[in-house]
Amino acid sequence: MKSQETPAPLIRKNKIPFATLARTVAAIILFGLLIWRVYNVIFVNALYGADTWTRFAISGLILGGMYALIAIGYTLVYGILFMINFAHGEVMMLGCFSGYFVFEALRFIPSSNPEISILNAFPIPAIIVAFLVGMIVSAVSGYFLEKLAYRPLRKAPRLVPLISAIGASIFLQNAAQMLFGPQRRQYENPEIFMRGTGWEIPISGSSVMVTYTGVLSFVLSILLMIALFWLVQKTRLGQSMRAVAENKQAAALMGIDVDAVISKTFIISGALAGAAGIMWGIHNGLVNHYIGFLPGIKAFTAAVMGGIGNIPGAMLGGMLLGIMESLGPAALGIDFQLKDVIAFTILVLVLIFRPTGLLGERLTEEKL
Repeated sequence: MKSQETPAPLIRKNKIPFATLARTVAAIILFGLLIWRVYNVIFVNALYGADTWTRFAISGLILGGMYALIAIGYTLVYGILFMINFAHGEVMMLGCFSGYFVFEALRFIPSSNPEISILNAFPIPAIIVAFLVGMIVSAVSGYFLEKLAYRPLRKAPRLVPLISAIGASIFLQNAAQMLFGPQRRQYENPEIFMRGTGWEIPISGSSVMVTYTGVLSFVLSILLMIALFWLVQKTRLGQSMRAVAENKQAAALMGIDVDAVISKTFIISGALAGAAGIMWGIHNGLVNHYIGFLPGIKAFTAAVMGGIGNIPGAMLGGMLLGIMESLGPAALGIDFQLKDVIAFTILVLVLIFRPTGLLGERLTEEKL
């Protein structure tokens, strides 16, 4: 006689893990406290007027465009090699220095009018030349960085290329210090793009300045991001990059030169970082050997926030981080020197509550 077994229930209730429930509750409490704090600062205490908030927002958009360009470099490399290129900020720094030296050279070359330099006689061509030189120098730096520091370690455990990237970052910082000196250098822009000049917009009885350098940086950032998105989605190189990111072995069997695609990816990411470096120098005005470290780390934060390996996510994360960094201290009523703390707090919170980022991390079979 067969023993009667109790039939299993047809429907099983899915229990929420305690860790997930705890994170959800903590996120709700934290979000509620932030909303309460922001409400008190903005509406109850009313420390700033509409004109000041507009200035903060404009500054955040400009900064966010630069962060987005650098973050795209992180996410391109991660999407193909599954590694974080922590030397990417130093690639940006080299582009920034290149633009500085181009401006300095043109500033001392007289035009047909001996009293006016080439820099001020032909400001638009001078800026174009500075961008071209900066992007080329950074692109070449990215190419040799991959060739010398990463390619020999491609089959090594993931921790090894990461350590190599940190070593390359320190090497580039010290090399720049030895070559260019430790002092800060002042960017000398063409006169029509002098910092602190721009269009005056009346808001709430006060004038808000939209600077020429800020508009130049923001517009170029948007154009470069659109161009990159088109390149990745519509061109043969972009198809090859996506194929290599999906499966290197299958891409090689289809006739794609994997090494060449990876090298071109580093060249593109380096060129974008170089463009961001030129914008940084033109808008902020200072450059030294350490200038790329913090923007590089913050751009990595932006890439994680948007979803590492996700190009639209890197764009969104960069813009959001720039706005949060500019508006955050004022909205929370804290010292503006703590803006870096806000950026890194965002990184920690994203890793805890949304490790895949806002738009989701792009996973491939190799990573799974």
